[in-house]
Parts: sequence; structure tokens; C-alpha cells
Amino acid sequence: MANSANMILDQALELSATERAIVAEKLLFSLDSPDSKIDDIWAKEANSRVEAYKKGEIEAVPAEKVFAKYRNT
Repeated sequence: MANSANMILDQALELSATERAIVAEKLLFSLDSPDSKIDDIWAKEANSRVEAYKKGEIEAVPAEKVFAKYRNT
């Protein structure tokens, strides 16, 4: 890690737990940059699935059944 990053980390570790949580949250949010292209692709996929469901081409599976499947693995 770069020297300046180590200095910042050392200073951050001196903060209270609440202050560290705020810093951590802001750092994490700074890494999340929305991508409108990906959002558009997912929106089209979601709409396609809803239409397929309405046409009877696919059936819904209750969430509890899906969760149960993965709890047992």
C-alpha cells in the first residue's frame, strides 16, 4: 500500500467506531459507479421475463422454494 494510504489508514483507525463506519461507507459508495448500459440490459431482461411469465412461457417459483434449495447445499 502506498505510504499516503498507510498514513490515512493509521489516522482512520484512531477514529471512533461510528466515525470509522461513516468513512468506510463513503469509501464503498465511492467505488460504486452506476453504468447505464448495464442498467438498460437488466431492465430489458426483467421486462422480457415478465412478458414470458404473462404469456405462460415460464412459471414462477416461490421464493421460499428457491431459498430452501440453497439452504440445503
